[in-house]
Amino acid sequence: MKKTLIIALIILLIILILPAIGFFGWFFQEKKTINIVILDKTVHSLDRVKHRSLNWVLANDRFVKDNMRKYSPRKDYYGFYPIKPLRSKQFRRNDFRLAEVIDIAQNSDALYYADTYGVFFNDWYQGINRSRYSRKLYGGLNNNDYFLLSEMRKRNKLTILEYNTIDYPTDAYEKYRVEELLGFKSSGWSGQYYSSLDSASPGLPLWVVELYKKKTREPWLFKNAGVVLLKGKNEILVLEEGTHLDNAMPLIISGQDVAGKYNLAEQVAFDKPFDIVDPINNEVLSNFKLMTNEAGNLLLDKHFLSDEFPAVIANPGDRRSFYFCGDFATSNLPPWTASFGSLNILKGMLYKNGEINDTRRFFWQYYKPLLTGILNDYYVALEME
Repeated sequence: MKKTLIIALIILLIILILPAIGFFGWFFQEKKTINIVILDKTVHSLDRVKHRSLNWVLANDRFVKDNMRKYSPRKDYYGFYPIKPLRSKQFRRNDFRLAEVIDIAQNSDALYYADTYGVFFNDWYQGINRSRYSRKLYGGLNNNDYFLLSEMRKRNKLTILEYNTIDYPTDAYEKYRVEELLGFKSSGWSGQYYSSLDSASPGLPLWVVELYKKKTREPWLFKNAGVVLLKGKNEILVLEEGTHLDNAMPLIISGQDVAGKYNLAEQVAFDKPFDIVDPINNEVLSNFKLMTNEAGNLLLDKHFLSDEFPAVIANPGDRRSFYFCGDFATSNLPPWTASFGSLNILKGMLYKNGEINDTRRFFWQYYKPLLTGILNDYYVALEME
């Protein structure tokens, strides 16, 4: 009994001491000033989950603004701003004007377009999405967004864009200009993993089922986990585990060179939305991999698709321009936990290292080390200029 009590006290002491050690280690860590323009047009709630991972990494790695204060996920971004109380359904837009673009590009070090999809009537006023497309309240990459990106690239400053930046509802002209500027091309296809394809599953949008039945003229008979691939309003492709997939969970695969440089896991599961692009002139750092069987490969071949396609691309050479082909920055991590460096020590307790389908590994073993590496490399280069 006495021995058990001593062990319990030791465990309790460790639990109390580790966060304190982590906090003080973080607090006395050197602050690194970097001016980042953050754009997020898809903000459905006060939680601002679409750029939370980005802000978490910035805070945890002590990247700060000119005034030496950390970036606030609530205030330090351009885009859509819900107004309290949320039930009032009021909002405001924080956009940069065309006349401001040159000054912003001149005075900023980096740009991160986290999400440009936007907010639509069904999502904002009804809280559910009964159809794929409803009236847009705000969203899409516009002329000013393009010009800022262009001015940042002219100055060889760091630019990071994420999934869906140039797809719907961005118009075709802006899409073309971004593709020409960054040297890649969108295929128009996007995808999403679903833990259940059962039509009664609350996680599966109703419009997916209706679109499939309309386009294929076949009943929706899927029940297992799977991946849904879409191209605009015209094409839909469903890959089901057991029928087309050996494992429904998409993977991100990184080669040894890239994994070693950025301290990444060579393989992590990814359950968020992604898009399929042709890298053309860009370097592919990581790939998505769909675990298709023979039936799945035949289905992909019919639509001129592959089971492997880019997850992260970068301009060759100095790697100052990145495109993340997935919804990387979305997270539910509490912002205050970024101040505890001990989480990096305890992160092995937060996921199962040997579990291939544990999607928590994506943040700890892929997104965080990748973004930290990109920002640190860039910060060192700025200090040397």
